[in-house]
Amino acid sequence: MDDFAEFYLSGKDAVFRAVLAAGGDRAGAEDAVAEAYARACARWAAVRVHPNPTAWVLRTAFNVRRSVWRRLRREVLGDLPDRAAAETVRDGALRRELAALPRRQREVVALRLIADLSVAETAELLGIAEGTVTAHLHRAVQSLRHQLAPAGLTALNPTREVA
Repeated sequence: MDDFAEFYLSGKDAVFRAVLAAGGDRAGAEDAVAEAYARACARWAAVRVHPNPTAWVLRTAFNVRRSVWRRLRREVLGDLPDRAAAETVRDGALRRELAALPRRQREVVALRLIADLSVAETAELLGIAEGTVTAHLHRAVQSLRHQLAPAGLTALNPTREVA
């Protein structure tokens, strides 16, 4: 079980940042990550031999968040909770623009740029083609550049290769 503790401590912050960036409030992201790691711990014998245990946890956390959103839509009439909690990320403008992206683009940005997964790992985790990953990432980065440039924010390096 010591190897699970090491796995948890080495990856929990990156997984949390990815889930938070993919959409949701801080508390919801914390809950999803905690649930994902709890499931990983319960199935550690199988998860530890997975080709990428961190990707397994990310996928589980994303699925937990989706389930929560579906449940909220059924239970609460009207608007969903504010997903642009600017205080949860250092740059409030960037956080708001990330929250405004379509769900799949947020997920790709979170996995590729925040969790630092490869295109292949991201595609496998989301169940989409690698070309779709690069297309979503390209559109997301272009949208963020367009929205943040007028504000004088240069958080996205235009010379960084995104594929």
